[in-house]
Amino acid sequence: MGKIILENIRIYSNHGCLDEEALIGSDYVVDLEIDADLSKSAQTDELEDTVDYVHLNKIVKEEVSIRSKLLEKVADRVLQRVGNEIPMVSYAKIKLSKMNPPIGGNVEKVSIILEKNF
Repeated sequence: MGKIILENIRIYSNHGCLDEEALIGSDYVVDLEIDADLSKSAQTDELEDTVDYVHLNKIVKEEVSIRSKLLEKVADRVLQRVGNEIPMVSYAKIKLSKMNPPIGGNVEKVSIILEKNF
């Protein structure tokens, strides 16, 4: 078993329950971790024998770009696509952070974490 971790994927999008969030948007940071059997690719040195992190990054960027009210919904969409599109993945964990959330205080970010076994 092995892990692939994409850290600090930065995306600008328009999530949130407030109308102004839809108009103004915010910066988001995503960390995605997956578990998969990487033993074959460690021997063959071939891309088709591993989980392509370019594909993982594409899924994150596409799903985070689709507006939702809740971060939980966005994170769940990412996990669903990872599980559906990459059969080698047995587990995925996502941390989705909204930078400078409009919550009436000096808060750097708010984050949610979801995990899923496949």
